[in-house]
Amino acid sequence: MLLERIYDEDLAQASYLIGCQARGEAIVIDPRRDIRVYSDVAKKHGMTITAVTETHIHADYLSGTRELAAATGATMYVSDEGGPEWTYGEAFDEAVRMRDGDTIRLGNVTITAAHTPGHTPEHLSFLVTDGAQASEPGFMITGDFVFVGDVGRPDLLDEAAGGIDTRFAGAKQLFASLRNRFLTLPDYVQVLPGHGAGSACGKALGAIDSTTVGYERAFAWWGKYLEAGDEQGFIDELLNGQPDAHAYFARMKVQNRIGPAVLGELTDLVEYSADEVRAELEADAVIFIDTRSHSAVHTGTVPGSLNIPGTAKAATYGAWAINPDAEQRPLIALATDRDEAEELRAHLMRVGIDTVTGFIPSLDGLDLIAPRTVSPEELDEFDHALLLDVRSKAEYAAGHLPGAEQLSAGRALWNLDRLPSEGTIVSYCRSGLRNSVVASALRRAGFDVVELEGSYLGWVAAQSAGRAAA
Repeated sequence: MLLERIYDEDLAQASYLIGCQARGEAIVIDPRRDIRVYSDVAKKHGMTITAVTETHIHADYLSGTRELAAATGATMYVSDEGGPEWTYGEAFDEAVRMRDGDTIRLGNVTITAAHTPGHTPEHLSFLVTDGAQASEPGFMITGDFVFVGDVGRPDLLDEAAGGIDTRFAGAKQLFASLRNRFLTLPDYVQVLPGHGAGSACGKALGAIDSTTVGYERAFAWWGKYLEAGDEQGFIDELLNGQPDAHAYFARMKVQNRIGPAVLGELTDLVEYSADEVRAELEADAVIFIDTRSHSAVHTGTVPGSLNIPGTAKAATYGAWAINPDAEQRPLIALATDRDEAEELRAHLMRVGIDTVTGFIPSLDGLDLIAPRTVSPEELDEFDHALLLDVRSKAEYAAGHLPGAEQLSAGRALWNLDRLPSEGTIVSYCRSGLRNSVVASALRRAGFDVVELEGSYLGWVAAQSAGRAAA
């Protein structure tokens, strides 16, 4: 049996390719939408992808199940658990609908669906048996059910899908899934989760790639509650302190249930000249993406541009700054070369932003403007209608500027009614990176935003310097 983990550092998301080497057939579990990586891995090992599935209707990224099936002819498998409200849409009519105990066979490899609700009602985990070596499962692909040191949060249906107090029923389901399914497995079973540290799908995810049933039983925070049968204690700790859910999660839920659009073969990106970009900007026909660091952007950037720093976290930051439900104008990115532009497009596709059409390798010849800033020392005398903290709720609770209001970076663009229609907004994050992304998005939305120099850390340093001087 072949088992490979394909990990996206941007969204802290793991896919798995599992294959029978005797038959040369493979399945991909929880693919992302830029699918070339799976074909490359299969080709490297001389395998054909014949099946594709996913553990549940994801909220944090756009599923590549339909995209991969269309490209390879693989059979789709999706959950048929969770009731009618969580049934996949018509775009999955050709998919095999799986219930608890159903199997997928690839030569010597057997993959058995286990209904493990809690994170979502329809959630499946997959028990993997390598028939060439064993007669019982040795691996469990847990999706967003069990992570290293944590479990999937049950509150996303409230936070991202419009549910009302579904978190309590979800938490009870998680407790039952752990007790009745996970902890009934032998300690040696290897656990392969769908996310790692940095994902917003849990609050304390470990950075290690995998774990075991026995290790989680002994050392996970929830183990003591399961051992004592303390359901309420488990629920209370689980629901306390969950991180902010990004607003784009709601869009992912809807699109993944209906079925993401299949993009197929992508068109070549256009390399623009400065004159061409300038003409498109003057006609307000495109949106410019400045991919430099926030410190570089503050030396001068294209007016009206969005700051999505680098490609490594482009999906994360892009989903904060662009709402494709409301904005479909083409995106032109600053990229050193075509490869970098292609990488940026791939990352943005993972969150359903499909409108990158071209790139320009330099800002030479373009009109630039420096975003407005205010120093911490000047802030008290600076006229502003709102002091906006775009860090998480936990960061804000740990310490914030006097008078600041909190609205996390991933939710700001979707909560414009919480912002003043007139006057200046002064915004900050911890060091300035997240703030630059959000500030650029709010400026495009018509708000007058001034960024606090150095953000929260700059303000803390200024306060310390002031006290020392006194």
